[in-house]
Order: sequence, then C-alpha cells, then structure tokens
Amino acid sequence: MVETSVVQGEIEQFASHAGDWWDPRGSQAMLHRLNPVRLGYIRDWIDQHWQCDECGRRPLEGKRALDVGCGAGLLAEPLARLGAEVTAIDPAEELIVAARDHAGGQGLTIDYRATAIENLEGEFDLITAMEVIEHTADPKTFLNSLAARLVPGGLLILSTPNATGWSKLITITLAEGIGAIPKGTHEFEKFIAPERMKTMMAGAGLSCLDVEGIAWSPTRRLHLSEDVRLNYLVAATATSSSVRP
Repeated sequence: MVETSVVQGEIEQFASHAGDWWDPRGSQAMLHRLNPVRLGYIRDWIDQHWQCDECGRRPLEGKRALDVGCGAGLLAEPLARLGAEVTAIDPAEELIVAARDHAGGQGLTIDYRATAIENLEGEFDLITAMEVIEHTADPKTFLNSLAARLVPGGLLILSTPNATGWSKLITITLAEGIGAIPKGTHEFEKFIAPERMKTMMAGAGLSCLDVEGIAWSPTRRLHLSEDVRLNYLVAATATSSSVRP
C-alpha cells in the first residue's frame, strides 16, 4: 500500500472554498496577496538555477513543472505562462474542477489531476508546493514523495509558516481570528522551523540552496525578507541519492 500524506479533514476544509478561490476579496484573499511574493522568488530561482535571461518571458520553455496542492490554480497558471508544461495536483476534486474551468477561460493548457503526490508517476524539472507541507499527515513522507518526482539537478521550491510564537500570533490568532484566513486552516503543532526543514530535506536526498523569509509590515505588507519568523520559502535541488520509489 502506498503511504499517503493526505489528511481527509484538510481536503474537506479547502474544498469548501472552491467556489470563491479566484476572488481576490474572497476566502483565499491572503493567497492572492502571497502569490506575487512567491512568484518573485520562484522567478529569481528559475533564472539562477538554469541561468536564464531575467528579462525572458518564457524561461521554463521545454521544462516540466509540477505544482503540488495546487488549489484552483493560482500558481499553476503563472507557471504555464512562463512556458512550462504544467501538471498540477490537488486531492480535492472540487478544487480541480474550479482550476480546469478557470484555466479554460484563460486559454491555458494545464494537466490538472485530483490526486496525491504519492500516486503520481513521472519526473519534473521544477516542483512547487506552497503552503502545503503543514497540511500533510507526515512531512517526511511528503518530502520523500517530492524528491522521488524531481529529476536529478531539478529545482524544488516550497513555502510554509515557521514554528514561532510570532507566526502563531499573525497567522492563527490574528489572521484567522478576523477572517483574513478561513478559521481552522492551520494547526500550530504542524508548523516547521527552517532547521528542521533542512534536516528532513537532507534525509530525502534534497540539498537546500536557500531559505528566505516572507515578512509583513504595515508599510510594505507581505514581502521577501531575511526575517523568517512568520513564513519562509525554501529552494532545493535533487541529488543522486534522492529517495526513489
């Protein structure tokens, strides 16, 4: 039996918001605010990792990208516009339906699948998993599954809240408390500190290239920062010893 990282309660929680996922003022408004910050980081690492022209419009041309926990496609669509052949997966069927409908309206071809990473075959040059690992049954299992799908020398980028009091205050007490994030989205016990993340990545045969914070301030709002207390992004690459099925 394939070990799974999927938690049924998490699927139901996110699936319930499929109807307004693309509304920038809806239940996923925080993801809409996060997306430009994430994309800036992803584009920078695409350019660095593959030595792309930073002014080029399609740096992922000829590359296969996988977006894990894609929701209704907020990140998958920009990856497609950057030239990638995109596969995007989410175990919530309702979100995949919403993602397919939206991509069709944008004239984008994206291979959306209602499945978990453990059930997927094939290898990808780029894998993204944004705000996903903290919702899985076991982060080590999840990282092993990501590593198994990444080509040697490929690029993995993920983001997650840090396991700090500041992150708990901003993400759960305040953001969920006022409804900026749907209540019950997060469990603080599942937040992961960067050093623990690096250790788990090494165990999966992944080499950490970079850790950068996503911080918040009244003047700059959400932005990339050296301050990792709230949330952070990780860039990693697959080594020859990455866990393979």
